[in-house]
Amino acid sequence: MNFERARGRMIEEQLVGRGLSDPRVLAAMAHVERHRFVDEALQERAYDDKPLPIGARQTISQPFMVGLMTQTLELHGGERVLEVGTGCGYQAAVLAEIAANVFSIERMSTLAAAARQRLDALGYFTVAIRVGDGTLGWSEEAPFDAIVVSAGTPRVPRPLIGQLRDGGRLVFPIGEEELQTLVRIRKEGTRLHEEYFGDCRFVKLVGRYGWDR
Repeated sequence: MNFERARGRMIEEQLVGRGLSDPRVLAAMAHVERHRFVDEALQERAYDDKPLPIGARQTISQPFMVGLMTQTLELHGGERVLEVGTGCGYQAAVLAEIAANVFSIERMSTLAAAARQRLDALGYFTVAIRVGDGTLGWSEEAPFDAIVVSAGTPRVPRPLIGQLRDGGRLVFPIGEEELQTLVRIRKEGTRLHEEYFGDCRFVKLVGRYGWDR
């Protein structure tokens, strides 16, 4: 299979074709080899318009959703970004193409270890990974310019708001187990401004400020 050609079609049909326009995001997703982040048996489906299983009942998100969430973060380069839910490491790699430093939290040690191995093999050394409850954030490295949550939550994880820099953006899916809404919260002093970007469906965010299990 010609992965480079498949990736080009993904960009034109799934991203540009649906209105994504940030050149940084499009360039990042054109560069990151998505097929490297799934099992070999699934590599021919890596550029399909759908999420794929990565083990432990988790998934790599649909390419459009990765692009939309990244664009919604409004990254310009040089930022410190927190990701909650490392998964296979694909979203972290896309973020690392734009931001200066990415800090990613994964609650499952097996997924974290596999993501670390992939990211190192591909040269993404500006991504730091820790195992833990992502709803608590990473206070030692705060504040962050942007935070993205790659799992659905029933409530706003309040510690993440506290770890945003003034002017920072938090992007996350909120709602029920089967259907959420993608939300961006922009922090401006003591005020929080919310914007909505449509329905989405993610695996559950498990943790103190997410789902119990």
